[in-house]
Amino acid sequence: MPRPHGFTYEQRGDGSVVITHQGRGASTLRGARAVKFLGEAGSGDAQLVMARWTGAYKFGNERTARSHPRNQR
Repeated sequence: MPRPHGFTYEQRGDGSVVITHQGRGASTLRGARAVKFLGEAGSGDAQLVMARWTGAYKFGNERTARSHPRNQR
C-alpha cells in the first residue's frame, strides 16, 4: 500500500480542525475529537494519522475497479 500524501490540516480559532486532501475538505473535527487528533498528529506520521481519521485510505484496487464492465459509462 502506498504511503498517504496530500493531506493538510488547519486548526481554527474555535478549536475545530479542518482536514483537507489535495485541496478538498475531507473532515472537520470538533471538541474532544479535535484535541485527540492533534495529539496523534503531533506525535506520529501526520499524513498517516490524517488518512486514518478521514477514512481516505487507498486500497490499491481503484485502477482495477475503474476498468470493470459494471463501472464503464
